[in-house]
Amino acid sequence: MSTTQSERLRELLEPLVSSQGLDLEEIAVDSVGRKRVLRVVVDSDTGADLDQIADVSRVLSAKLDETDAMGEGEYTLEVGTPGAERPLTEHRHYVRAVDRLVKFQLAEGGELVARILKVDDDGLDLEVPGVKGRKATSRRLGFPEIDKARVQVEFNRKDSKDSKDEKEEEA
Repeated sequence: MSTTQSERLRELLEPLVSSQGLDLEEIAVDSVGRKRVLRVVVDSDTGADLDQIADVSRVLSAKLDETDAMGEGEYTLEVGTPGAERPLTEHRHYVRAVDRLVKFQLAEGGELVARILKVDDDGLDLEVPGVKGRKATSRRLGFPEIDKARVQVEFNRKDSKDSKDEKEEEA
C-alpha cells in the first residue's frame, strides 16, 4: 500500500473510529489472490468488545462504500484488536500494559523481561522477576532505553482482581 493511500485511509477512518470511542492503531491493505483485504486494528484503554468492533465495522464500511478510497476493485474489510502479544509503540500502549509482563529489546543491546508497574512521561517502573527462587527486583527504564517492547502471554498468572475476589470469598 502506498504511503499516500495509507495516509488517505487514516485521515478518512480515524475520525470515525474516534467517534466510536476507540483508537485507530493500524491500517494495512494486503492482496490475497485477486482480492484485497483492508485490515483495521482498533483499541481503547478498556479494550474493545465484539459489539464495539461490529459497530465500528459498520460505520467504516458505510464510509468506504460512499468514497473511492479503496478504488474500484473488490476488497474485504476486517476490523479487529491488536492481539495478545502486541508490540508497544505508543505511550498509551505502555499505559494499557500496566501489570502485564513485557519483553524489552534494549537500545544498548540485550533483553529484559519485566512487569510494568507504573508509566509516566519519562519511562516505566518495572518489577523484574527473580530467577531460581530469588526475589523480584525493581527497575526504572526510560523510553530512550527501549528499542522494542512486546507484551508476553501469561497462562498461569491470576488477575489481581481475581485474587482479590477469592480472598473476599474466603472471609
